[in-house]
Amino acid sequence: MNISSTVIKYGDNVDTDVIIPARYLNASDNASLAQHCMEDLDPDFHKKVETSKIVTGGQNFGCGSSREHAPLALKASGVQLVIAKSFARIFFRNSINIGLAIMECPEAVDGIKNGDRVEVDTDSGTIVNKTTGKSYKTAPFPDFIAKIIADGGLINAIKDGDVK
Repeated sequence: MNISSTVIKYGDNVDTDVIIPARYLNASDNASLAQHCMEDLDPDFHKKVETSKIVTGGQNFGCGSSREHAPLALKASGVQLVIAKSFARIFFRNSINIGLAIMECPEAVDGIKNGDRVEVDTDSGTIVNKTTGKSYKTAPFPDFIAKIIADGGLINAIKDGDVK
C-alpha cells in the first residue's frame, strides 16, 4: 500500500482519552467519532485531516484505556496511517483489527516535522520525507497483517477468507 500526504505531528503519550474523549463513546456511528477525534488536544484536527492523512506520534501512542473507539475515530476521520516511535500494545492490536495502518519508526518520527510531505510504501517499509529528501526504513507489515489492513479490518479479512 502506498500513502502520500502531509503530516500532522504529535508528541509522546497521546492517549485514547485524547484521541476520542470518553464523553463521545456513546456515539452511534463512526462519523460522530470522527467529528470529535483529537478535539481536546488539537481543536483544528478535523480541518487538518481534510488534507493530511498521516499522523505521527512519539513514544507510547494510544496509551490509556483499551477502547477500540480510538483507532476507529482516527480512521473515520480520514487518517490512513499512524507512524509512531512506539504504540501501546492494545492500541496496536485494535488498529490492526479495524484496518488502520500503523508503523513504528522512531527515526522517521524524529526526522519528520508537522506539515512535511511524506510518501510511505507499507509493503517495503519505506518512508520518504519528500520535504527533506530523507528516507527511513522500518519493518514492512507481515503478509497476514497486510491482508487484514487491505480488507479493512479483521472481520472483513475473515469473511473474505484471507485470514483463518
